[in-house]
Amino acid sequence: QVQLVESGGGLVQAGGSLRLSCSLTGSIFSINVMGWYRQAPGKQRELVAGITSGGHANYADSVKGRFTISRDNAKRTVYLQMNSLKPEDTAVYYCNVEAQLLPTYGYVPYWGQGTQVTVSS
Repeated sequence: QVQLVESGGGLVQAGGSLRLSCSLTGSIFSINVMGWYRQAPGKQRELVAGITSGGHANYADSVKGRFTISRDNAKRTVYLQMNSLKPEDTAVYYCNVEAQLLPTYGYVPYWGQGTQVTVSS
């Protein structure tokens, strides 16, 4: 059974930093895009950052220059380094991974359980 295990959320003051991690467990054939989404209270879930298997990254405009996404393919783990955090970054952060269970299968999105990030002013 494929699962995503997230860690690294917490409470931080504005201007501080946090690093989120998300590891995929279970049997899979390959991983495509790995990414992070967030959902603040009363708002829709939005893409924060994504990274392809080749290492190409893209970011939401609101986090460019402050957040960095990276991945370790051997560990099947994706990271989100968040610097210069702002109160508006407060949200539940979800890991998303597109994984292929078998060579004949298509890529399926999997979601982590979510980790709370709270930035105080």
